[in-house]
Amino acid sequence: MVEIFFYHHKTLRIDDTLPTLLEKSLEKDWLVVVQATSERRLNALDEHLWAYEPGSFLPHGTARDPSPETQPIFLTCSHENPNGADVRFFIEAAHVAPLLDGDAAPRERAILMFDGEDETELLDARRQWVELRDAGHKLVYWQQDESGRWVAKAREPKEPKA
Repeated sequence: MVEIFFYHHKTLRIDDTLPTLLEKSLEKDWLVVVQATSERRLNALDEHLWAYEPGSFLPHGTARDPSPETQPIFLTCSHENPNGADVRFFIEAAHVAPLLDGDAAPRERAILMFDGEDETELLDARRQWVELRDAGHKLVYWQQDESGRWVAKAREPKEPKA
């Protein structure tokens, strides 16, 4: 079963942390899909990944590019998974549950990233947590501390106490 992580952003923006998580995914030789809900957000992310840090970029593509199946990172607003992703990042309140079965499902991990300062995204993440927990999925809730480090705050199912 796919692991599902929730990343609650408090001190850094998603645009600040997503490139690092994408780099770590590529270091594991994982193929990636990043799913947004709007073309505007997808286009902004496309631009951001080319220039997020001076002298580097993350190789990626969209449906506009030829051969999406060869892209190490594929950006989309739909349920497609042309590169057979190992990990799928959901941003902008994209819905996780419908993509956990079938061809769109990642092989290893699904990651919902949300802005804790955005009330709509926060409420959506809570709803998705309950939905996925009630469906029996293994969940881990990560939250940024004051320095921007990720701290595991909750797990489902709960781990037995020793």
